[in-house]
Amino acid sequence: MESRHIVITGVSQGLGRAMAEQFMNRGHVVSGCARNSNAIDELNGLASSSSQFSVVDVSDAENVHEWATQVLASNEPPSLLINNAAIINRNAALWDVPAKEFCSLTDININGTFHVIQAFVPAMIREQTGVIVNLSSGWGRSTSPDVAPYCATKWAIEGLTRALASELPHGMAAVPLNPGIIHTKMLDSCFGSSASSFPGPDQWAETAVPFLLQLDASDNGTPHTAP
Repeated sequence: MESRHIVITGVSQGLGRAMAEQFMNRGHVVSGCARNSNAIDELNGLASSSSQFSVVDVSDAENVHEWATQVLASNEPPSLLINNAAIINRNAALWDVPAKEFCSLTDININGTFHVIQAFVPAMIREQTGVIVNLSSGWGRSTSPDVAPYCATKWAIEGLTRALASELPHGMAAVPLNPGIIHTKMLDSCFGSSASSFPGPDQWAETAVPFLLQLDASDNGTPHTAP
């Protein structure tokens, strides 16, 4: 498969880090971002000269647009744009969740996805090609107690993505993706010790990355679950 340009948010750990490394190992050019500067330095140390990772806060529209301008100045528009950056609330009934914590989730999980779409998708539309994958969750299609804020953001991602799909020109696709249940720090916060019984990000990426690379215009608007 020829080398492709792939943009990923939230690459400091978990699924984002695993995807970034897996894509690079397959010879693709990755432009990634996260807030953790130490993790970004590590990734830049692993990256080839063509891949590049930047410290970016996706909840900050100006920061995202500055990053996108830099990425697009040195690379073609991404053929695959993956909105992965997200956080989860501490387990609590909705009425006990602090307002600041609730707003942090919406700022990153929803607004951050919007900012990245607004910064990169116009360049993709000019080429009339490319796939946008917005990471959803099983909790974007169902609910559980004590994670209502997270559920709300992931249900929003499902609706946002499917609406976006109806607006894209022929030849492009927007796909909401449920990654499945993966052992990450986020899962630890929800499941506790039982989280370790699920596969880790690296194992997940071995099958998820080939699946992502196969997505095309025929998948537009279709909710998918990673294999």
